[in-house]
Amino acid sequence: MNSLKGANPIVVICTRDVDRAVLFYRDVLGLTFDRQDRFGAVFTLAATELRIALVADFVPHGHTMLGFQVKDVAAAVRTLSAGGAAFLRIAAYSHDELGVVTLPHGAGHVAWMKDPDGNILSITDV
Repeated sequence: MNSLKGANPIVVICTRDVDRAVLFYRDVLGLTFDRQDRFGAVFTLAATELRIALVADFVPHGHTMLGFQVKDVAAAVRTLSAGGAAFLRIAAYSHDELGVVTLPHGAGHVAWMKDPDGNILSITDV
């Protein structure tokens, strides 16, 4: 028997500064803030819980840590940029004027940004 079948996932992102992360995830990304304690902060995304965990010596790595699937990447980039998000341009890809990459064969679009700790986040409409 698989005891995790049907379990709701909890996603954990690390931060060195919980207050700064809360401002970004709540005010820039528009996520629903749930609570904050000495260990970090919690946001609710549909059936998924996003925990922003305080890790004093956290060092980000150069790969996507969290992705969001949206209906229209370009529209999301415009909205998020207006709220203060800065989108990345990755040398290996060809980006449009918004920083959006069109995937091969029209399979969808993707754009990347960083949170204040350097965690790479993506938005896709695959």
